[in-house]
Amino acid sequence: MSEPTGAGGQLRTLAVRISEDLRAQLDIIAQLTGRSATEEIRLALEYWIEKTKADPEILKKAQQVQTEIERKAQTQRSAIAAIFGGDGAGNDQAEAPAADAATGTTEPPAPARPATRRGKQAGE
Repeated sequence: MSEPTGAGGQLRTLAVRISEDLRAQLDIIAQLTGRSATEEIRLALEYWIEKTKADPEILKKAQQVQTEIERKAQTQRSAIAAIFGGDGAGNDQAEAPAADAATGTTEPPAPARPATRRGKQAGE
């Protein structure tokens, strides 16, 4: 049975271990508010996430993580460009895979032919 979707889409189950005391408090709060313990937990998490998103230290760390992700992505783009050619920016049309007009799919360029070895053959 699927749970209804909320603002964030399909709901997923999360198992969390909590102390007996904390569970007793949660059950009392749920009883007093007329909501389920699950709904109380969901509301608490939503509140905590909103509060955390506004924390200047978290925002600073998020920017650092994003900068690191971008640095790694650029390194990988450069590596692909070094292997397959192009500028690594992902918009080099000469090296881009050709689109098949009939299917709308793209196919990678054909690999270069391997170099043949010239020289003496076995037994010479």
